[in-house]
Amino acid sequence: MTNSSLGKSIMVLLIFATLTYCLDARLQACQPSGSIRGIKPPPGQCNPENDSDCCKQGKMYTTYKCSPPVTGNTKAVLTLNSFQKGGDGGGPSECDNQYHSDDTPVVALSTGWYSGGDRCLNYITISANGRSVKAKVVDECDSTMGCDDEHDYQPPCPNNIVDASKAVWKALGIPEGDWGDYDITWSDA
Repeated sequence: MTNSSLGKSIMVLLIFATLTYCLDARLQACQPSGSIRGIKPPPGQCNPENDSDCCKQGKMYTTYKCSPPVTGNTKAVLTLNSFQKGGDGGGPSECDNQYHSDDTPVVALSTGWYSGGDRCLNYITISANGRSVKAKVVDECDSTMGCDDEHDYQPPCPNNIVDASKAVWKALGIPEGDWGDYDITWSDA
């Protein structure tokens, strides 16, 4: 084999290896990062508003540090959250340390999509039920922690959640009887 042929062969192998690595990285699913054991909330400490779950003593909850890859049409589950003071969202929003009216289209994203705050105060477009709405990202739906005071004794969020105010549900025209968990798609606006 000549030096020219050897060089071309090595180049082809390098390109193939690079493409394979990039394709594998894009297709990898987000795997659980661990689990936490639930504890029973102290009396009156878990707000079950909007059908929020409260941790159960001894139950194991899966945690995630990642979310599925974001595309132009990312599949997710829309959940209902109150970002108002005293609502089931707990404390003020992570992005701006403020509470937000249930009449304002705002969301919290699972930890991987929240991306350490990179999407804070940016808008996403949520689509479902033949409609779309823009909502501001104001919080993280923590997929890494839960079952403690900081998280209102609620379990960690799954890794595919867009936790939305009532305004988002109303804008999408979803009947109130269907509020809770709803399949949607979203993208960065």
